[in-house]
Amino acid sequence: MAELFSDEYFMEIAYKEAQKAFDEGEVPVGAIVVCENRIIGKGYNLTERLHDVTAHAEMQAITAASNYLGAKYLVDCRLYVTLEPCIMCAGAIYWAQLGELIIGASDAKRGFLREGKHLVHPKTEIRNGILEDKCSLLVKDFFKGLR
Repeated sequence: MAELFSDEYFMEIAYKEAQKAFDEGEVPVGAIVVCENRIIGKGYNLTERLHDVTAHAEMQAITAASNYLGAKYLVDCRLYVTLEPCIMCAGAIYWAQLGELIIGASDAKRGFLREGKHLVHPKTEIRNGILEDKCSLLVKDFFKGLR
């Protein structure tokens, strides 16, 4: 079991959000926003259900956190996401000025890191590879099921 309030602990919660997406036939990505070790926003991909290409897990979690705080900047917050964000979500992370971005699995095809870390606010710390195998396997299982 992951230690309370560790990156692994919070990534497990993001993973549960990704599992919801998987169960609903959405690309299985989950995200949570944490502030002072309290989850203040969470979400999973809803692009199919909402017919909205912007309804990514990160966008859902950032919006929920901003609403919770009543603020657009999340400088004292951490975003945990099971799959490396796309360029669109990296832009939202930039504008929200998140303090930390913690990534589960890499996304070699659509992840923002292939374009460079400059897409995220310079003060945002990035860590990746948290529960990488588990997060990656869920995405692989999803796409294997589509073929």
